[in-house]
Amino acid sequence: MTQQPQAKYRHDYRAPDYLISDIDLTFDLDAAKTVVTAESKVSRHAAASDVPLRLDGEDLTLVSLQVNGQPWSDYKEENNQLVIGGLPEHFTLTIVNEISPAANTALEGLYQSGEALCTQCEAEGFRHITWYLDRPDVLARFTTKIIADKAKYPYLLSNGNRVAQGELENGRHWTQWQDPFPKPCYLFALVAGDFDVLRDTFTTRSGREVALELFVDRGNLDRAPWAMTSLKNSMKWDETRFGLEYDLDIYMIVAVDFFNMGAMENKGLNVFNSKYVLARTDTATDKDYLDIERVIGHEYFHNWTGNRVTCRDWFQLSLKEGLTVFRDQEFSSDLGSRAVNRINNVRTMRGLQFAEDASPMAHPIRPDKVIEMNNFYTLTVYEKGAEVIRMLHTLLGEANFQKGMQLYFERHDGSAATCDDFVQAMEDASNVDLSHFRRWYSQSGTPVVSVHDDYNPETEQYRLTISQRTPPTSEQAEKQPLHIPFDIELYDNEGKAIPLQKGGHPVHHVLNVTQAEQTFVFDNVYFQPVPALLCEFSAPVKLEYKWSDQQLTFLMRHARNDFSRWDAAQSLLATYIKLNVNRHQQGQPLSLPVHVADAFRAILLDEKIDPALAAEILTLPSASEIAELFAIIDPLAIVAVREALTRTLAKELADEFLAIYNVNKLDGYRVEHADIGKRSLRNTCLRYLAFGDAELADKLVVASTIRPIT
Repeated sequence: MTQQPQAKYRHDYRAPDYLISDIDLTFDLDAAKTVVTAESKVSRHAAASDVPLRLDGEDLTLVSLQVNGQPWSDYKEENNQLVIGGLPEHFTLTIVNEISPAANTALEGLYQSGEALCTQCEAEGFRHITWYLDRPDVLARFTTKIIADKAKYPYLLSNGNRVAQGELENGRHWTQWQDPFPKPCYLFALVAGDFDVLRDTFTTRSGREVALELFVDRGNLDRAPWAMTSLKNSMKWDETRFGLEYDLDIYMIVAVDFFNMGAMENKGLNVFNSKYVLARTDTATDKDYLDIERVIGHEYFHNWTGNRVTCRDWFQLSLKEGLTVFRDQEFSSDLGSRAVNRINNVRTMRGLQFAEDASPMAHPIRPDKVIEMNNFYTLTVYEKGAEVIRMLHTLLGEANFQKGMQLYFERHDGSAATCDDFVQAMEDASNVDLSHFRRWYSQSGTPVVSVHDDYNPETEQYRLTISQRTPPTSEQAEKQPLHIPFDIELYDNEGKAIPLQKGGHPVHHVLNVTQAEQTFVFDNVYFQPVPALLCEFSAPVKLEYKWSDQQLTFLMRHARNDFSRWDAAQSLLATYIKLNVNRHQQGQPLSLPVHVADAFRAILLDEKIDPALAAEILTLPSASEIAELFAIIDPLAIVAVREALTRTLAKELADEFLAIYNVNKLDGYRVEHADIGKRSLRNTCLRYLAFGDAELADKLVVASTIRPIT
């Protein structure tokens, strides 16, 4: 009978009985049979004198085992573990085993990718290489020697700095790498193969020159420069924004076609799926280029948030991933259009993560229970995790957030930390009580925030009542109020922002909503205001408020916050999408008032608006986002209404779409964010023109010489 996997629980964590300070690895490489020698310096916790050493290992063939240079017989293999007893307090453990990369179809550990050999060790892949304490809270310094046939594997790569290399007889050679920074084994990497190499250098702010090497399949070198540019931009940005400098002498990226993750942040040797490295202007879209920039940045930023400080256990995965997604979002926003990047983040949350929160798979960003560790890699852990970090940034401000980051690194550099450690550093650095905020880490589901307002023209007081509730999820029936940063603005009839005041004192625009229901009162509100609510999507919640069409079209034109302009357009469209889905189901024709089309016409005619933002405002919500509006989903009605709305807008705004299409023509193709915005707007217009007049759109496409399209 096959043994059923057992659930693991976060509260069952206990520190390891043994620690490994250093490991010296030797790989005698061959695709069919690789011999691995692992020599580890091990120490036992004083309180664990009678506890055997349990090393993880799967699909391994043991050749020999020695303790302090002597053969050791007190061991047994059971349940994918090597159990070794009778050990001294400090000792050197030498294990020799064999593995078959060519037969490794799980793509965990060391496996064959095309003609190359490469590794993937996160989350628990190192146990497919040799027996080891395969857990993230065991950090060791790695030295790796690789021996292989030089003709087949001319490049032998691993973590750290290259310290030695040489030739052997029979056409073989070797290279030795040393990583001076302790790391868990999931960050180990090895790549052996024949590649084209793009080389460059980066000078850090302290004046150190770092060698940059990007390895791609033969013949793909002309598709690698953008990835190198993105890497250098990432290194510069991390120094400027976070004060974090790269710490090794060399940084390497390898692009392989057969890789089971998008990319992996192994210390000093990132392994990427080719999709996120290779691009050329005649075949790649703007989105391809931006995705490469974002993913290159994400993996580089892990050097500090993930590698220098890692996770105590996999339940803490959002510690490194949520934080690093936030950092890559900020990187993309600082280099490109902040509004458009924020819009794309929110589309992911509303269209995908909210659905995960509403499903039987709902879980907090720091889960409490798991059966398979690889199931932790979810939108909730990554994307909602990033939103939780963003809320901290919103509550504390940039200066205090950076103080918290510095304190976090001071306390935990070179160690394995927890989500609580991170929040504690933020709390201590800012002197802001975050005890209530911590609930975001333990509570699953999407909060629903309902807003009611009231204005008294005689007293010039405006009352905003905000209530919150989180629907029960499969693993949590009872929910508690969360600490929600709720960003607002108030506008008068001319589109001017009304200062927020109470009792003659200014009030911060980010309201701290901590109770099930709270009322906020603002004084000296001289005109019945139009509120902009949840500006910048300041919390990952669903907002309920009875907008009027007039309020939404007003915000589309006048809101200072670009995200609020887009969000108002989405809310306006949502109103008529819901209305028309019901009409479609009853066999009635589409209904779209003239003022809705006029609101979008105003966006097209706004000469000051960022073209990239205009393109987003003019883009209808996706089918998955629309589905979130309904308790019972009718996919056919959603698609039919979405297409009908597109045709209606295409007809009503045909002249404007054609004019803007022609205005945004570019000469040649450049990977520059201003040009990307213009191409995005131009192609959004073309999409509408295709719905309204397909023949005209065909002629425009033929006449266009701009490549690539978005």
